[in-house]
Amino acid sequence: MKRFAFATVSTLAVVAGSSVVAEPQAEVLHWWTSGGEAKSVAVLQEEFASNGGTWTDMPVAGGGGDAAMTALRARVLSGNAPTAVQLKGPAIQEWYEEGVLADISNVAEAEGWADVLPASIAGHMMCEGTWCAAPVNVHRIDWIWANADVLAANDIEMPATWEEFNAAAEKLQAAGVIPLAHGGQAWQDATVFEAVVMGIGGPEFYQKALVDLDPEALTSDTMVQVFDQMRTMRGYVDENFSGRDWNLATAMVMNGEAAFQIMGDWAKGEFLAAGKKPGEDFLCASTPGDGYLYNVDSFAMFEVEGDDNRAGQELLAKLIVAPNFQEVFNLNKGSIPARTDVALDAFDICAKISAEDMGTTSAGGSLLPSYAHGMALRGSQSGAITDVVTAHFNSDMSSADAVQQLADAVANSY
Repeated sequence: MKRFAFATVSTLAVVAGSSVVAEPQAEVLHWWTSGGEAKSVAVLQEEFASNGGTWTDMPVAGGGGDAAMTALRARVLSGNAPTAVQLKGPAIQEWYEEGVLADISNVAEAEGWADVLPASIAGHMMCEGTWCAAPVNVHRIDWIWANADVLAANDIEMPATWEEFNAAAEKLQAAGVIPLAHGGQAWQDATVFEAVVMGIGGPEFYQKALVDLDPEALTSDTMVQVFDQMRTMRGYVDENFSGRDWNLATAMVMNGEAAFQIMGDWAKGEFLAAGKKPGEDFLCASTPGDGYLYNVDSFAMFEVEGDDNRAGQELLAKLIVAPNFQEVFNLNKGSIPARTDVALDAFDICAKISAEDMGTTSAGGSLLPSYAHGMALRGSQSGAITDVVTAHFNSDMSSADAVQQLADAVANSY
């Protein structure tokens, strides 16, 4: 497997008898294209430029990153990989196994990443003992966001159980309010589904069903209850939900058209970008049940030619995990720093809840990787699950049939 050692920023190229430092260059492929996301990635662009780097932006919108991965595959197959790519979870290891990722261990070791990253997060960034990606943040997936005025006008509290959520939704529908803002895209269906799996079954069941892919868990009565709840929730979305982007669903909550949205905390980035205040204009709470589902955005560096590109990779990796960027970026993005030593004084109440819950669940063994957002499973297995989930959500398929199809799809995905 081909590997190369990073050129350091201080690597010198001798030209005509004089020493010249390679100017850092980076073509960066990512899918941060919504308002809050674009504002967040601009922070990294500006910091990269202020350190003498030249950034070429390659944003690819759509599909929760699926379109970006299609573009990446085409680039790699043509022998023209981008300098850095937004990757996460098992996808990092999949690209490593294809022999196209750079080893950034010298950056990680020089910057002491192992001392400031939680072990579980660091584990996703390593490939066979070497550092192969740089973590940007930690997103919590299992959030409910709500319009504070809508809830107050209807005398509704943030739901602590799924029974309370259903009761609130019925009351909202009777008042002419859309209970659940949702975009009919497969990854959004999966986002709701995994929150329901953990909420109804608990963290241990989630681990067995959506991480270990245990056949007994997949075909259990508990999973039938999960699909029953999904069918109930299908009745709480509006008829125009099909194909809607997640940030447009967030906007429905902002403008009071809908009461709730179940979405990761990048939704908070949209609220903040619109000038909305947590606890006043919008409310946040974890979805009913115990545990914490996480998604870690990260960047992997691909093998490239040229000292300028390799210098750009090293500078980019260093900046991504540095305390300043971790704070400023996550304040914009709605997530929390991957580093545990970044002060949260400037962060809002939702971020502080997230950080506290992450510490508690990590200690208690219920800090779990999101399947829907590419942290728990490889693509074929997660895709098989999501296909069944979205087929059930968009049809009159029974819960029993969905459970059988789920088990069959997983068994055939290997």
